[in-house]
Amino acid sequence: MKLTHFAAVATVVFLVATPSQASVITYKASLSPEAPGASGSGFVTVTYDLTAHTLLIAADWMDLSGDTTVAHIHCCTASPGLSTVGVAVYPSTLPGFPAGVTAGTYLSPLFDLTELSTYTVAFVTNFGGGTAAGAEAALVAGMTNGTAYFNIHTSKYPAGEIRGFLQQVPEPATLALLGIGLAGLVATRRCKQLATECLSGSAYSSRAGDPVRTRLARPSAMNTRNSAF
Repeated sequence: MKLTHFAAVATVVFLVATPSQASVITYKASLSPEAPGASGSGFVTVTYDLTAHTLLIAADWMDLSGDTTVAHIHCCTASPGLSTVGVAVYPSTLPGFPAGVTAGTYLSPLFDLTELSTYTVAFVTNFGGGTAAGAEAALVAGMTNGTAYFNIHTSKYPAGEIRGFLQQVPEPATLALLGIGLAGLVATRRCKQLATECLSGSAYSSRAGDPVRTRLARPSAMNTRNSAF
């Protein structure tokens, strides 16, 4: 029963890690104060489709010190998780982001990353090499490397009250290794179980139709003849 459970988990992990799922990448971050004296907390999920070249942002927040004004994705800081940098997406503010509240939720429209209008001019110039394709590549690299952050600005903290550096979840390498490890665990436990049953003789009385168990447990003809002398 336990072996069946481990096998099922390993199968699920491998299915999740298949190339067909690799076109959609999810980034998440917890939002916390970025200025002394600021309050508030929240969470953001950014979904990137590398085949469709689109971006979707979902966020929620509460207990801000001031009323919301604007929100953005900033990119790309010099070091992961540190410092500040200019706005990457979206110019002015994210479309439809609610202003004048201290708590709320937000779901963005689907951003087309092939359009220059999705990015600020400064980001395209400084990080994208002047093209939308370059800007998309820089943004994705920043989110993947931990140098891009989402933040919410308020009337009390116009430079930004809460923010969070985006992190890819789960990390592809970690997911693949987990699948390999679980598959190996299943194989190891199966081998140990068969070896134990063979030594104890229990293979004679359980699963008689199992060709592997029967083969391991049955004495060879040579051994039988030798024991007669």
